[in-house]
Amino acid sequence: MMTRIPVAVCTALTLTLTSATAFAHHGFAGRYDEEHPVTVQATVVEFQFTNPHSVIVFDAKDASGKTERWQAELGGASALRRVDGWTQTMLKAGDKLTIIGPQAKNGAPDMNLSHESKITMTATGKVIHNSIKAEQAAPAAAAN
Repeated sequence: MMTRIPVAVCTALTLTLTSATAFAHHGFAGRYDEEHPVTVQATVVEFQFTNPHSVIVFDAKDASGKTERWQAELGGASALRRVDGWTQTMLKAGDKLTIIGPQAKNGAPDMNLSHESKITMTATGKVIHNSIKAEQAAPAAAAN
């Protein structure tokens, strides 16, 4: 009986610490308005192709026409390479993009593009990232 108590305490402590780490890492849950995605006309300032998350820093005009600096977080470089064929030279400063995705609920110029988002090269119309589930299901349904 005496050895069961320390084992139970250690198990409970391990589970608590492990789950806290997972929640801290994915702290974006609830911070972004996924019910009302925004569309932003962006000019790339910087592209950070890194793990565990890549980042696009870009400028966009607000409703009054004033340029505002934004940041958008994506999945990691490994996933972007595997799923979308991205490389570290995929985006360059000055590239024009149309970005659709959830903005921070507090209105900050911050987006999370790890899911339910789409990025299009404005000049060519080429979609370089699309994780919008409804659009993923459409081609399969049309094939039937």
